[in-house]
Amino acid sequence: MAWHNEIGKIGEKMAAEHLQKQGYQILERNYIFDKAEVDIIAQKHDILVAVEVKLRSTTDFGNPQDFVSKKKIKLMVKATDHYVVENDLDVEVRFDIIAISVQGKKFSLQHLEDAFLYF
Repeated sequence: MAWHNEIGKIGEKMAAEHLQKQGYQILERNYIFDKAEVDIIAQKHDILVAVEVKLRSTTDFGNPQDFVSKKKIKLMVKATDHYVVENDLDVEVRFDIIAISVQGKKFSLQHLEDAFLYF
């Protein structure tokens, strides 16, 4: 497996563990609908959280969260909407980003709640 795929899986595992420690229940990982993917779908109380995990090996060109495109946001909204309808859920939906930076062997994780409000 290529290095970027391995490090990506490590990042998603770290993000899921972080969410669980914060009291979230992981419902889905790598949920796909049509051409859209949501890295993690989690729930805490009556809030469904769609999470994009972004990992960068350097912040020289920007923070990980800076690389979530408008197209990605649109696709995440589409997939999350399908998930809610498919599962007949009556919940509030929130979109978060978990940004992970890697410097050497040190990982730094930042959980940005309601991240799409800033775009």
